[in-house]
Amino acid sequence: MQKTFRQTRFYIITLLVSFVSIAGMQIPAPAHSAAAPESFAELADKLLPAVVNISTTQVIENRAPQEMPQFPPGSPFEDFFKEFFDRNQPGGQQFGKRPQKRLATSLGSGFVIDYKSNGDTFIVTNNHVVQDADEVNAILQDGTRLEAEIVGRDAKTDIAVLKVKSNSKLSSVGFGDSDVARVGDWVLAIGNPFGLGGTVTAGIISARGRDINAGPYDNFIQTDASINRGNSGGPMFNMKGEVIGINTAIFSPSGGSVGIGFAIPSNAAKLVIDQLIKNGQVSRGWLGVNIQEVTDPIAEALNLKKPIGALVSNVTEGSPAADGGIKPRDVIIEFDGKAVNEMRHLPRMVAATPVNKNVKVKVWRDGKEKILNLKIGKLDEKVAEVPAVNKSEKPTTGEVDVQKLGLTLSSLTPDLIERFGLGSDTKGVVVVDTDPDGSAARERIRPGDVIHEVSQQKVSTPDEVSKIVDKAASDKKHTVLLLVEGQSGFRFVAPTID
Repeated sequence: MQKTFRQTRFYIITLLVSFVSIAGMQIPAPAHSAAAPESFAELADKLLPAVVNISTTQVIENRAPQEMPQFPPGSPFEDFFKEFFDRNQPGGQQFGKRPQKRLATSLGSGFVIDYKSNGDTFIVTNNHVVQDADEVNAILQDGTRLEAEIVGRDAKTDIAVLKVKSNSKLSSVGFGDSDVARVGDWVLAIGNPFGLGGTVTAGIISARGRDINAGPYDNFIQTDASINRGNSGGPMFNMKGEVIGINTAIFSPSGGSVGIGFAIPSNAAKLVIDQLIKNGQVSRGWLGVNIQEVTDPIAEALNLKKPIGALVSNVTEGSPAADGGIKPRDVIIEFDGKAVNEMRHLPRMVAATPVNKNVKVKVWRDGKEKILNLKIGKLDEKVAEVPAVNKSEKPTTGEVDVQKLGLTLSSLTPDLIERFGLGSDTKGVVVVDTDPDGSAARERIRPGDVIHEVSQQKVSTPDEVSKIVDKAASDKKHTVLLLVEGQSGFRFVAPTID
């Protein structure tokens, strides 16, 4: 069966680290184009000394040996099974002996940055290169091995900063402006693919703003410069010798380069690197809203001319958004003077905003624009747990069919609250069944979801939902806007009226 790119990319986006196991051890630039260089030799000579190989070791303990079955004293099976189990234990382990340990080594890349800080030398790499490492070493171009200390790591952007001590000043590189890099620009990648070290490859920027589901702030630069396992953490240079990206992942069914690599833009990386060096961790801005994409049906329901911005489905009580007057159903179309063209842009904008900064937010509310003022808070990195919903049983009392949406609804009862794992203070109308061919099912409304609003009107009974939908149909409306609460929280959906 043929699979789509979105279905398959989860398991073929490969982090670029080579593993060896050793047992027992978009402001546009001017429109003119630069000519293709005759050679990259001079640029490579200048940049190679600043790129290092990262070698990490981690102590891994083998699993404990299996226990031999117990037999009565003197049983003829005892010697047979003892010989069999001794021969088949991992690493030749025998009964009664402690599990053996081994060293797993990981190879990646990094680069020395020009950062003024009391004479310390800092190296940038990927978080996944050094994560869980017990020992980290940076190997220079001349083979010098320096013990490295992890200054800080950030899993959300996959960036880590190391610190090394050296008797001599190390070559370093600086960052360029990734926002002015254009699709088609030449780039140079240097790294440690497959542990070979000091490898230079060239190509162009193939695309910008790629989201590969690697994290909440995906905004990768795509390149066709050959990068492979072990290139992780290595730099991507422009033709001025400035770092405009950190090579992080590849798209590869085979595990080798197929000409699709991804790099973290330097402008995003610099904000993280600076905080890791100063504080050892990253503090991100926090707004306190749940948001979702504005689809064409939702834009129509909200009288938006086109589907732009981020639709607010829920506002956290006591959050900066709540204090600043943001409400559910608002569409955030501008944040701190920057247009929010797509929903996925807003989390990056908020995260990059300094804590306690006062910002202006433009929202679309009730058919017109409104400016709100608020102060950005600090993001708590803890992830809230979502309670499980038991959908194995179907309630049978008080049900109403809303055929125009393909829904069977019921008022909330103690039995429904228990069966669907809802909170005792839940309000609204619960979905008990959906028509697989109905518009509600197409919008991923499921049994156990709770409808709180229909066409911006609060509802508490199935009859209220049915009447509002019938009224919308008689008014020749194509969609109705529902505020639905499910396992993932609140969201707006706009099913069509069939």
